[in-house]
Amino acid sequence: MTHPLPETPRLRLRELHDGDARFLLELLNDPDFIANIADRGVRSEDDARAYLATGPAASYARHGYGMWAVEMKPGGELAGVCGLVRRDFLDHADIGYAFLPAWRGRGLAAEAARATLAHAFGPLGLPRLLAIVNEGNLASRRLLESLGMQSQGLQPVGGQDLVVYALDNPAHES
Repeated sequence: MTHPLPETPRLRLRELHDGDARFLLELLNDPDFIANIADRGVRSEDDARAYLATGPAASYARHGYGMWAVEMKPGGELAGVCGLVRRDFLDHADIGYAFLPAWRGRGLAAEAARATLAHAFGPLGLPRLLAIVNEGNLASRRLLESLGMQSQGLQPVGGQDLVVYALDNPAHES
């Protein structure tokens, strides 16, 4: 069953599509994205479309969620991405986000993450959410803590040491 994606007064989350290739190329090559998340090796719009097909689009088909485009309302400008990722090396889905430099510092990541968290625990009914972050990424760590996520400490995750955060769905607590 497909659930409508979240909206906030300023933002609309939607599935990424091939028309977003130029945006993805810019986002995935932002130096902060590469430093804090990873170098995805996306160097052209064709690479971006291939990344979309094997990443977000495959996740939508397999899990019913993935990384979503974050559009500004009312104009529809793409500010970033936010969503849920199901990784083989984690026991639960994790929340992630990344924004283009021009859109940072406006509270958009927190707004999108709160909407994503509500969607994960509400319509999707996920029992627990995780987040993984570089130890030195203090801004992201503060954002996760503002969502109520609790640090589980530095752990080996996917071949590197990352701080793991967790939050249980309040509806699943006994």
